[in-house]
Amino acid sequence: MKTGIKKVKLHVKKNDMVVVISGNDKGKTGKILRVFPVKGRVIVEGVNIRKRHMKPTQGNPQGSIIEREFAIHASNVKKS
Repeated sequence: MKTGIKKVKLHVKKNDMVVVISGNDKGKTGKILRVFPVKGRVIVEGVNIRKRHMKPTQGNPQGSIIEREFAIHASNVKKS
């Protein structure tokens, strides 16, 4: 018997145009940027924007706060 992580078959794939059907961003549309089949989640362009605090580094000595998309569950989107 095989044991391990099971991938979930998703109804959407990368570059599909989707509509968010539930949650805070309900009604927004966007393109799927990335898919995580093991977790059953997707990242949609312009949806679920969060602020990410970046530590100061040599390349960015001041540090910063950037806004980026975070993953949402695939069941909360449908193809448009």
